[in-house]
Amino acid sequence: MPLSDIACKRAKPKDKPYRLSDGDGLYLRVQTNGSKLWQLRYLYLDKENILSFGQYPLVSLLGARGKRDEAKKLLIAGIDPAARRKQEKITAITEARGACAA
Repeated sequence: MPLSDIACKRAKPKDKPYRLSDGDGLYLRVQTNGSKLWQLRYLYLDKENILSFGQYPLVSLLGARGKRDEAKKLLIAGIDPAARRKQEKITAITEARGACAA
């Protein structure tokens, strides 16, 4: 059963970190200190990977679902979403350094 925003808000920390599943690999990881992080568990080339989307409530339930859908589209196209994110970060840093030097 998919998560609701109320369930996300009411999630309390426990002795060990735990997950609240939303389905399709997306879950909310609740840490022992009470922080909550959206993560996506996926397979790429038969290897399990985890992609983080940000902290709840900074990233809403709807926002996390949108990011999950974008990542799934990349996977269908044969692209690893984590590798794509790293490449975009490197490109942004390189462009920023180039703009500073000019």
